[in-house]
Amino acid sequence: MSLPARFIFLGTGTSGGVPLIACRCATCTSADPRDTRSRTAAAIEWIDPRGTPRCVLIDAGPDLHAQALRHDLWRCDAILFTHNHVDHIFGLDEVRRFNAVMQAPIDLYAEGYVLDSLRRVYKHIFDKDANVNDSFVATLIAHEVPPPPDRGAAQAIELFGMRFMPIRLYHGRLPVLGWRIEKGPELRDQTPASDPFPLAYCTDVSSIPPETWPLLEGLHTLVLDALRIRKHPTHFALDQSIDAALRIGAGQTWFVHMSHEITHAAIDPELPEGLSLAHDGLTLGSLGESGERSLAEAKARMSAAMQRLDPGAIRAQA
Repeated sequence: MSLPARFIFLGTGTSGGVPLIACRCATCTSADPRDTRSRTAAAIEWIDPRGTPRCVLIDAGPDLHAQALRHDLWRCDAILFTHNHVDHIFGLDEVRRFNAVMQAPIDLYAEGYVLDSLRRVYKHIFDKDANVNDSFVATLIAHEVPPPPDRGAAQAIELFGMRFMPIRLYHGRLPVLGWRIEKGPELRDQTPASDPFPLAYCTDVSSIPPETWPLLEGLHTLVLDALRIRKHPTHFALDQSIDAALRIGAGQTWFVHMSHEITHAAIDPELPEGLSLAHDGLTLGSLGESGERSLAEAKARMSAAMQRLDPGAIRAQA
């Protein structure tokens, strides 16, 4: 049994995006599409053991609407949050469309302080009964992720044959989550070396605590923060990212959350072997021909179901 899966870089930019507003630097005026970076986020798509297409998002930033359209995303089974900053949570309202298409709620996984922020910012979703009008809002099921332990691995989240383990990172003084993503134990031995999983997603990081390093061993892929050339108090600068990546020794490392100080064509060729700059739309892995066929059939079924909705239900989702 196989589990075809792929990892999509929905966005690879820092909080202001690239191009930056009101900037005429070489990166912001670049014609290279790899220098156009929406806010950092990712999607994992796979076909579960029952043949059903699945999709999990990592973060829901302010560019989610455009990212979902660009990659033709039709479902969202869950969202894993890294932390509560604006560039990682301000697209959550967009997922109501996935609710409508799937006719199902969406699970959220985040630490307690992140859920507190989401409930404050999105009061209209989490306290719907207090809304003046009966508005169309997202239907979400929040799950609090316990802080990863000081020793050993945290409890992994098992979703439809994939495993998502929270790992502790620091974003300045703020504790944030990285995610180690791999196929379930029954499939792990069947994962070829060319597969991107196990993959660790580590954005918005300035330090990796001692207890986390062992959880970054044996990776096929590392996705790691690399904000800029100059030092920064809450993000790895590029030289720090390179040092951490070489120590971790993943099969391939991809840098994300990059500012306009990073020009793709100038920096990427100078990186050590096995280390590269990611770019928006980069996709690792494949669903294969049968997986793509299953995904297309699922989208056709969802489209047909939406067409059968009565006009009143469609107006309610406007």
